[in-house]
Amino acid sequence: MKEKVFDIKNFIVLFFAGIINSIGVVMFLFPVKLYDSGISGLSMLLDQITPPYLTLSLFLALINIPIFLFGLKKQGISFTVYSVFAVLIYSVSSFLIMNVLPIDVSFVSPLAGKDLLLCAIFGGAISGVGSGLTIRFGGAIDGIDVLSVVFAKKIGISIGTFVMIFNFILYVACGIAVSDWILPRYSIVTYFVGAKTVDFVVEGIDSSKCAMIVTTKANEISDELSKSFQSSGTIVKAIGGYSKEDKQIIYFIVNRFQINKLKTAVHSIDSSAYIALQDVSDIVPSEKD
Repeated sequence: MKEKVFDIKNFIVLFFAGIINSIGVVMFLFPVKLYDSGISGLSMLLDQITPPYLTLSLFLALINIPIFLFGLKKQGISFTVYSVFAVLIYSVSSFLIMNVLPIDVSFVSPLAGKDLLLCAIFGGAISGVGSGLTIRFGGAIDGIDVLSVVFAKKIGISIGTFVMIFNFILYVACGIAVSDWILPRYSIVTYFVGAKTVDFVVEGIDSSKCAMIVTTKANEISDELSKSFQSSGTIVKAIGGYSKEDKQIIYFIVNRFQINKLKTAVHSIDSSAYIALQDVSDIVPSEKD
């Protein structure tokens, strides 16, 4: 099955999402040397400790894009293309704000001055809006999302725990590199504000979702899901409440980055299939996994 043709609406939203993310990072966090989370935060640290010609914009592209290409098989072509596009917009708009537009972000935030708490809160919230919009419209703007999906299960932890451990290591490294523990601690505020904002924008709290797919073509859909996600679901027999027609329900687990891919796979086989999504607080893998 071929994935759905890319939606121009998604690219438009991702364009603005990349700009929004860059505003939060470059105009609130970067001037006062606070750190974003994930690969974005790592890029900010590398900008500080490397020669001037190695910039934040350059690191954003050089680190994130290979990670998204690495996750191509796991996440699919549409997710990868959307993500790379969002990262490029984020990188280019960051460069324009820092080097082209008449905005001084070298010492203080143009909108919050030197107030670290305001910068942490607004920087985290605004960048969280950008990240949340990117996820909601089929991609991701930070490679840590892909790394967490690929490696979290392999090492036996949740996606959220993987991201938290990465950021903890990042902030410790930042504290050591700049010999200052105040800035990394305020960066933790940025991380939590950003994470909650992403959850709000995406309208989900947990990374995993339970999809209950009501259909009359369960076997075909189940085979397609197994091929697309390398994971199996459970088929339960059911009867339509109104039509009294024999139906089946497929119980299938996905992470929040795979929801669009799931909808595409299901509706390519049964356009009338009904999909209900519920939050999953925890998943205990079987001994075979």
